[in-house]
This record gives sequence, C-alpha cells and structure tokens, in this order.
Amino acid sequence: MKGFLNEFKKFIMRGNVIDLAVGVIIGGAFQAIVNSLVNDIVSPVISLATKGINFADKFILLTTDDVTFATVEAAKEAGYATLNYGSFITAVINFLIMATVIFLLVKGINKVSEIGKKKEEEAPAAPTTKTCPYCKSEISVEAVRCPNCTSDLPEEEKAE
Repeated sequence: MKGFLNEFKKFIMRGNVIDLAVGVIIGGAFQAIVNSLVNDIVSPVISLATKGINFADKFILLTTDDVTFATVEAAKEAGYATLNYGSFITAVINFLIMATVIFLLVKGINKVSEIGKKKEEEAPAAPTTKTCPYCKSEISVEAVRCPNCTSDLPEEEKAE
C-alpha cells in the first residue's frame, strides 16, 4: 500500500497533471463566460434576426396525444417527453464560439512566442542548373552533354 501511495504522489506531482488540472479549472470558468456571451448577447441577436424566435423554446413533443405546450418546462411539468432541438442549437453555438476564442487565443500565444525566437536562416537550396562552358546556355546540373551545342562537358562540369 505504501508503494501505491508513493507512486500516486509521484504521478500527481508531475507537471503535466498539474497543468491539466489548471486547464480544466480555467476551462470551467471560461465556459461560464461563453455561456453568458451566447445566452445574453448572441441568442438575443439571433432571435432579433429571426423575428423573435427563442431557441430555448424550440422542441418537439414526443407523444401521440393531441396536446400542445408553449414551453419545454410546461411540457415536462405535464409529464411529457420532449426533443429539445433548440437547446442543441444553443450548445452548437456555444461550441463554435468557444472553439473560435480558443483558436484566436492559441494563435495569439504562438505569434507572441515567435517574436522571442530567433528565426533560423534556411540553407540555400542546391542549384538545379549550371552554365555550359562552351555556349554559355543554362543547362541541368545533371547534364553530361549540352543539349544546345551538343558538346561533351568536361569531367568537373558533370554531375557527381
């Protein structure tokens, strides 16, 4: 049992686990901000654009009875099952906003980290052409005979 506790302590104290825990906590707090953004700002704008449609009240009543309800809550209080596609649309909007914000955040962090890094100079690419010593035309570096003047190229001019 002592070995298990020591191994568990070693696992918990690793940097990756702590980083993951911090990420989950910050993600939970960030989710509240995104939910507020969607529910308090984006959804009303979408509702305005769609002439007052409230996605939270969009549902399908799963029954063969001839009844209707104005809200999901009223249907659930009456004991009926509902398919809440409006809540799903809101969740998709939440996801898209969250993904966009995280993308922009990571992109910004990467840009800032690039500023501090020294750009490595790329090695120049190997030449793909050379000049024929006889006619001075440009030819492939692999040529052993000039295609323009048909001269045999000297040994030092031939590709290795």
